[in-house]
Amino acid sequence: MTGPRFAIGIDLGTTHSALAYVDIAGSDGEATVHGTLPIPQLTALGAVESMSLLPSFLYLPHADEMAAGELMLPWPSDGRQVVGELARSRGATTPIRLVSSAKSWLCHPGVDRRASILPHDAPPEVARVSPLDASTHYLEHVRNAWDHAHPEAPFAQQDVTVTIPASFDPAARELTVEAAKTAGCSSLTLLEEPQSALYSWIEASGGAWRKQVQPGDIILVIDVGGGTSDFSLIAVLERDGNLELHRVAVGEHILLGGDNMDLALAHGVARKLAAAGTTLDAWQLRALTYACRSAKEDLLGAADGPADTAAQPIVVPSRGSKLIGGSIRTELTADEVGMTIVDGFFPQVEASARPMSRLRAGLAQLGLPYAQDAAVTRHLAAFLGRQLGAVAELEGFDDRIGKGAEGASFLHPTAVLFNGGVFKSALLADRTLATVNGWLAAEGAAPARLLAGADLDLAVARGAAYYGYVRHGHGVRIRGGTAFAYYVGVESSMPAVPGIEPPVEALCVAPFGMEEGTEAELPGLELGLVIGEPVHFRFYASSVRRQDVVGTLIGAWAPEELQELAPLSATLSPEGRSPGEVVPVRLHARVTEAGTLELEAVPRSGDERWKIEFDVRGERRQDA
Repeated sequence: MTGPRFAIGIDLGTTHSALAYVDIAGSDGEATVHGTLPIPQLTALGAVESMSLLPSFLYLPHADEMAAGELMLPWPSDGRQVVGELARSRGATTPIRLVSSAKSWLCHPGVDRRASILPHDAPPEVARVSPLDASTHYLEHVRNAWDHAHPEAPFAQQDVTVTIPASFDPAARELTVEAAKTAGCSSLTLLEEPQSALYSWIEASGGAWRKQVQPGDIILVIDVGGGTSDFSLIAVLERDGNLELHRVAVGEHILLGGDNMDLALAHGVARKLAAAGTTLDAWQLRALTYACRSAKEDLLGAADGPADTAAQPIVVPSRGSKLIGGSIRTELTADEVGMTIVDGFFPQVEASARPMSRLRAGLAQLGLPYAQDAAVTRHLAAFLGRQLGAVAELEGFDDRIGKGAEGASFLHPTAVLFNGGVFKSALLADRTLATVNGWLAAEGAAPARLLAGADLDLAVARGAAYYGYVRHGHGVRIRGGTAFAYYVGVESSMPAVPGIEPPVEALCVAPFGMEEGTEAELPGLELGLVIGEPVHFRFYASSVRRQDVVGTLIGAWAPEELQELAPLSATLSPEGRSPGEVVPVRLHARVTEAGTLELEAVPRSGDERWKIEFDVRGERRQDA
């Protein structure tokens, strides 16, 4: 056959990564030949085991910490870092050398994501890596695992789909593409994780999904993973006698997930220890956090939730020389987990509830911009309220669930699909579904039904592989395009007025739902592009302005309509023109096949092309 043999899907997760595949040649329609790749990794010094999941942790050992040969893998490696299970377990006792949450740092616009900043609180003597490098290491490990298992079908020759949160902005998408290409992905596509989870559900149903949904359904995908919470809405339409799936909305980027829960449990245990006269330092608190993660998974893992008498032992290493005798021992109980996680992160609130913000201190440590409100259900209520009109203009959706629904204060989903490791706990899934159905009942709507059968560990990787197969003309495709409408700021022309900045208008360059592989030009609007001197470009995104088209110019907007993204500081190459010259240009936007957004400025005459990129690393020079 010509072309790739396999469609590979990679879930590049905050806490775990996984690889799944579909044999393109061996599959037929919705009957796919598929599998997941057991990933060899170090589980102890000198011990390699194959596991379905690769923990997304990178350990940076001291030069003399491990003996030669103790870090050998089935493929050549330099032995300067450890990825996977051993990294996670070793880092629990030496957290200053552990890189975690690299995916969250990769989308943090407040730091230089190419700079060596992780572990972010490590002392100066510890070597550091960038969020981009860490992500690349995870993908390289997965690539090596594939090539080891499939030498007849090299990774570089396959069709690869890497998943990202639906709320990733263009800069984070570009960085993910760069990491994947550095790791050896030559044919690459990005896919949003909630869509991937739904693709997995479709594939697993073997065609029976058509009997579980009907035209007019709105599927709410609730994805709470290790580092982020993502919400998506997918509408079910009928067209020419066939069911079609359309992604109609995604939520804002919310850094809220299992990591927050582990930290909350650790602080609870630390307070209990402090009451007994034992105070932990920052190093021990990090070790406690990793210990709480394992205990939490055991306590919440049972299908019927934690038993009242259940408890898990917790051991915090000593900082002194007597590492064993000086260890601090305590326990985490099911009641503590229930009060902290169930009530703290999934409270039963009203549909009118919104995330709370607190008065912040003027100075704060640099770190991840976690959500200020830990309640997932309040963020979910805000999302559904904001998307009240998301399906109002879709064919086949009437006023019962559209914008005109009498008395409706939020969009009413008819089905719910859970994704993310947090929902491996039936207790948390049941609480969330009960809360949503409570909102629906209060407005006289039917309860949303649960779409069962999702594999919460491997759904994203499997769905990504199936999507790669779909892109070759098979199976069922979810329509959607870009998850946001994107805008660039245009400064108005006005006389200088002391103390008054010229107003900025937002110009739509990519409307909501712009499909991958399509282009849009703004032929009727000519702008002045400043070249040869430092300038700033401002970018915006909207998940609610669905009517805007390419060229729409917005002079004023409500705070909830547009979200400002990371700006770009650049000096565009003059290419033979005078520095500071204002060149008349038209803008040209393109959504690449990989799912990233490109913006070019094309002059009225000449062959120059200035690529205006979303900021991924701060100030730098831009070339034509």
